[in-house]
Amino acid sequence: MPLGLFRSPTFTGANLLTLLLYAALGGLLFFLPFNLIQVQGYTTTGAGAALLPFVLVMFLLSRWTGSLVERFGSKRPLVVGPVIAAAGFALFALPGAEAGSYWTSFFPAVMVMSLGMTVSVAPLTTTVMGAVEERRAGVASGINNAVSRTAALLAVAVFGVFMLDAFQSSLAERLSTMPVPSEVRAHLVGHSGDLVSLKIPDSVSGEAQAAIRDAVRKSFVAGFRLVAHLAAGLALMSAFATWWLIAGKARRETENDVPRHGGQSTEGRAHERT
Repeated sequence: MPLGLFRSPTFTGANLLTLLLYAALGGLLFFLPFNLIQVQGYTTTGAGAALLPFVLVMFLLSRWTGSLVERFGSKRPLVVGPVIAAAGFALFALPGAEAGSYWTSFFPAVMVMSLGMTVSVAPLTTTVMGAVEERRAGVASGINNAVSRTAALLAVAVFGVFMLDAFQSSLAERLSTMPVPSEVRAHLVGHSGDLVSLKIPDSVSGEAQAAIRDAVRKSFVAGFRLVAHLAAGLALMSAFATWWLIAGKARRETENDVPRHGGQSTEGRAHERT
């Protein structure tokens, strides 16, 4: 990986945007199926179908968003897109443990997130490829793909820590107000790492089991809400990275942009002012 590519502020900004935005997306979408299946009662097929609007919006609007760079430059769509995506991520925090109809609970969040990601993806690819010399476009694309995959992996690990901590805190607080034996409470808190799959001891009565199961589901939702807010925060940070680093107009880097003898070409300096 030629580290010299990162001398371009636009290339650096595009990859920082990728790291933050795809971390938000990957972390949220990892925990969303658990919420849909184990808390909301969706089937596995239903949980998969819940994200079909995401695919359809990306497919239908990709050509339109690809033209945004030519019309407005790379900065505007790469600021607006992550901001819209952040709003979508935040909307995932609204449904409770009994969210009701998909169309009034998760569908609005999926649609807003889809629009934000669609506005971001095509201009991001164009910006990455145009920020380097043409002969290095393939390397630039490979680096950006690696950054997006790494971002998702890191997000699952980091979000998992926050998710578990929020779940444990919420569950312990809810159990402290319930009339259950102390040994049962200790068992549940000790095995809270199982999240929604937490097994309730058979010695607990049916009514108490239902109350504990409800507490577990609500505690998972509390953790998922934290994940949604973290994702929204990362998306907003990616928008700031774009505003700070990425040039207003996309352009192909050339050999004339490379500093020589400690200086820059006139074209290179003009590009920086843009």
